[in-house]
Amino acid sequence: MIEIGYNNKMKVLRLSQNGAYLNGEDLGEILLPNKYVPENLQVDDNIDVFVYNDSEDRLVATTQTPYAHVNQFAWLECVQTTKVGAFLDWGLDKDLLLPFSEQKDKPSVGRKCFVYIYLDENTNRIVASQRLLRFMSDREPDYYEGERVEIFIHQRTELGYRVIVDNSHWGMIYNREMFRDVSSGQYTYGFVRKIRDDNRIDIMLEKSSAKVVDNTQDILYNKIKENGGFLPLTDKSSPEEIMRIFGISKKIFKKAVGHLYHERLIEITETGLKLVNKK
Repeated sequence: MIEIGYNNKMKVLRLSQNGAYLNGEDLGEILLPNKYVPENLQVDDNIDVFVYNDSEDRLVATTQTPYAHVNQFAWLECVQTTKVGAFLDWGLDKDLLLPFSEQKDKPSVGRKCFVYIYLDENTNRIVASQRLLRFMSDREPDYYEGERVEIFIHQRTELGYRVIVDNSHWGMIYNREMFRDVSSGQYTYGFVRKIRDDNRIDIMLEKSSAKVVDNTQDILYNKIKENGGFLPLTDKSSPEEIMRIFGISKKIFKKAVGHLYHERLIEITETGLKLVNKK
């Protein structure tokens, strides 16, 4: 089934001077304009494309990839305001409309806003909405402790990051659980810590933060030992370097260093970590 607002694998029916016409099944033939047609594309080939409406509300296909698809939340930049609403950059040549009726505040050019992307059943157009609560689930969350879930990073607060869990429920990652870097507008994963009485969900970024730090502590100690008792890593080392060597965030690294230091197993110098004791 070909779906509007999603990526679809579609068969080439015919080639024309306008581009390639693809088999849209119940939606009929859908044009992939010339600018997106790959070299050597032939009739009966299959191609992965995103299906949406052009400026004249005709269904078209593109090989471009949007930042988010229908039925997803996104953090998009406003690139134009008009009499019909605001237009957002979502990674395609044609910008995404945020109608006046779906705005909670007035977006300004250059400003990013949180929206939900959906297919308007009345117009069959893909549009955005800032009225996020309308698209949240009203069912009681049904998760078990430690369950892995998809999370959309909404925004930073004094307590931590507000998130949307599985595109359906509000959640929170508290500052004490920030063991890897995240940013607003990002889709990533987390683990359920608990479901609160208000049906909001507390999320942790690592299934067991304490276990992660303990494991990292042992790995770090052994790495220093293998390196002749000294490792040239400090607080000033980049997160990328730490990730490359240990595969962990800088925050977890610093916690592990702190534990080894307080156990008097290492010395922290200006140039690195020095082994001062042996297990």
